[in-house]
Amino acid sequence: MINEGDMAPALNMTASDGSEVNFASPGQPLVVYFYPKDDTSGCTLEAKDFTALAGDFAKAGAKVVGVSRDPMKKHEKFISKYDLAVPLASDEDGTISDAFGTWVEKSMYGRKYMGMERATYLIGADGKVLRAWRKVKVPGHAQEVLKAAASASN
Repeated sequence: MINEGDMAPALNMTASDGSEVNFASPGQPLVVYFYPKDDTSGCTLEAKDFTALAGDFAKAGAKVVGVSRDPMKKHEKFISKYDLAVPLASDEDGTISDAFGTWVEKSMYGRKYMGMERATYLIGADGKVLRAWRKVKVPGHAQEVLKAAASASN
């Protein structure tokens, strides 16, 4: 599990907009939000909230990337369906979510299974984790992250 003050893992991934995301040295504040599944109610709301604030994140100098284990083809449909303005990245093999500790045991109706914990990380330009939000509740979350990203950029 990655905590505030830790260095982000030295991993890279390609986002849906073609940009390379380097967690260990992003060069600008980086918001990485992990979410369970494309096109589900909570995940759609979260993606739309980050999209609505995309311009504000850009003004704050921060890049935002959403990460799930869905394949890139599914991400592309999700982006197109909701006109999302934040890039998404596919972690199909689980390398990124394992490194961040967001692939966890969950329980529903007494049944245990592995799944993605909704979590967000604000990583500084130098790769240091400035903020970590675990077990995120979607309403108001994107605004809270924006506030932290704006103060990290100043």
